[in-house]
Amino acid sequence: MKQLALGVKLRAAAVFASFHPGDNAEILAALRAPGTAPLWLWGAAGTGKTHLLQAVCAAAGEAAAYFPLDRRVALPPEALLGFEANRVLCVDDADAVAGDLPWERALFRLFNESAELRTRLIFAAGAAPGTPAWGLQDWRSRAASCVVYQLRELDDAGRLDALRLHAAQRGLLLPADTAEYLMRRMPRDLPSLFAVLDDLDEASLIAQRRLTVPFIREALEKSAGKPP
Repeated sequence: MKQLALGVKLRAAAVFASFHPGDNAEILAALRAPGTAPLWLWGAAGTGKTHLLQAVCAAAGEAAAYFPLDRRVALPPEALLGFEANRVLCVDDADAVAGDLPWERALFRLFNESAELRTRLIFAAGAAPGTPAWGLQDWRSRAASCVVYQLRELDDAGRLDALRLHAAQRGLLLPADTAEYLMRRMPRDLPSLFAVLDDLDEASLIAQRRLTVPFIREALEKSAGKPP
């Protein structure tokens, strides 16, 4: 799989099997199905956009590439050159370059050349394609021509299921009462919950203890600098 340098790596856990769809089953099916129509996936932070893009790449193997436009990566527009030759190309944080004309021209070129080569393009963003303040009308029209899907946030029951699925992917048995305890005491966005669970997994391995409510309470108090 073609990846970017500069520290951009695909997460090993970002596969379709580790994504709890909730109300997003239609989107999951669309991403897993073959096709060449460009897709635009949008939703709030923490809904799993990056996870799904990387899952598409993982499923496609060496024929796929993942390209994030997060401005913290600080790549020039020329970095996109050549990526249209991949069979599948996933462009993350597409709205991060809104108003940056060199980048919008690069996306416009990428879109046109990918269409000629029948490369499957999948974009992810925090908003629908018509919402960002694009400066290049030609690119705005291309973005608007994508098949658009909105990722829905999970409800509490869905977050609980997603948390237990994440645990199972790590080989952990997370009892329902333990998962509910975490849900009550931690931020309820999935990235935060997953990060806490990962830390607890490491702590349980070091302590050689199971993820019970008493152990989690003790570990959280220690991390907060409180006496157990």
